[in-house]
Amino acid sequence: MATPDVVLLTKADCHLCTAARAAVERVTSGLGVAWTEQRIEDDPELQQKYAEEIPVVLVDGVQRDFWTIDEQRLMRILKKALAA
Repeated sequence: MATPDVVLLTKADCHLCTAARAAVERVTSGLGVAWTEQRIEDDPELQQKYAEEIPVVLVDGVQRDFWTIDEQRLMRILKKALAA
């Protein structure tokens, strides 16, 4: 069973990031999957690429959602990754 790499990209003072954190935590905790958070201010390349789309969820390096996280879609993506 593969373990998906889930990363939530955020920035400071982002109200959508607060909601995204909670959504990612609900989905991943239900599946037993770990996730990490990375602030784009800490990486100029990420800041340039995602400045207008924060928060962003990456699964195995692929952008899967931004702004408002669709928990059902994230659940499907992670279940598929876990089954691979």
